[in-house]
Amino acid sequence: MQALYFLKPGQFEWREVAMPRLAADTDAIVRPLAVARCDLDLYIATGVVPLPGPFAFGHESVAEVIDAGPAAGVVPGQRVVVPFQLSCGRCDACRRGHTGSCDAFPPLANYGLGGGPRTDYGGALSGAMHVRFADHMLVPLPDGVDPVAVASASDNIADGWRAVGPQLAERPGASVLVIGGLAQSVGIYAAGCAVAAGAGRVLYLDDDEGRRARAAALGAEAAPLGLRDGRRASELFDIVVEAAGTAEALAFAIRSAGRNGVLTSVAIHLSPLTPVPLTEAYYRGLTLVTARVDSRAHLPAVLGCIACGKLHPEHVTHRVAGFADAADAMADPGPKIVFVP
Repeated sequence: MQALYFLKPGQFEWREVAMPRLAADTDAIVRPLAVARCDLDLYIATGVVPLPGPFAFGHESVAEVIDAGPAAGVVPGQRVVVPFQLSCGRCDACRRGHTGSCDAFPPLANYGLGGGPRTDYGGALSGAMHVRFADHMLVPLPDGVDPVAVASASDNIADGWRAVGPQLAERPGASVLVIGGLAQSVGIYAAGCAVAAGAGRVLYLDDDEGRRARAAALGAEAAPLGLRDGRRASELFDIVVEAAGTAEALAFAIRSAGRNGVLTSVAIHLSPLTPVPLTEAYYRGLTLVTARVDSRAHLPAVLGCIACGKLHPEHVTHRVAGFADAADAMADPGPKIVFVP
């Protein structure tokens, strides 16, 4: 079968690789139906985030089961969401909801993000994927949900959800501020998830007009950010999401959180050190969360929200392209591309 490989920034190639086979009763083989470009993929493709190639590419996918072991929990023909992180569902970490750091796999075990010293588990931009512990990993796609619309559920949509969904369950009607930027689709998804989860007010700030329009299409208020050192938003918010990836934006986020607020940074801060006004966070009683999303743990809630019609992630997608165009399209600066075979 064919699989797309990342070689170095700006360079990809299709390679002929062996078709995966079942190795355990709980395994499944799936055929990708829709593969979304993650925010991180753009920055790997353009060299902003340096990862050594070669490795199989693509990790956000909806797929069809084409083979399954007797204990895989799925059957051929079933449509499923494939979490980008590999997890077993059985270990202590998984049982605590930390499916992004499963004890059964080495650290950072992901599809489409291999390359030494990481193990290459294959990528979604391929003819098929091998899924271990499929009885836990694979989440059925709800009836009537378009695979193209939710192709990003396995990572970026779940990432947006985790920053607002659980928090709003604890504080119904709370106000939400999202600061958009580097993690461009995650920030927009977070705004849409906040609206869908019943936030009292959702304000999305971003200097990019196109991303503001997509956040507004999801029901959020949208306005330019226009950062100035030392300032904060004109009001304080119960829940804050920082997706901009800059020290200035993170400081703004801290200063914009109300007392006992929760701030989740969904961006990767690439500088070795990021200065923050920690004293202000301390006196506000702020909870600061920075971590990779445990996507498998949040997928049922994400898909349930989409299936009931409250969340429309298709408004974030700016382009749908064929697998054959993936190599050339990977550096497209827009917020979300979905590739189809």
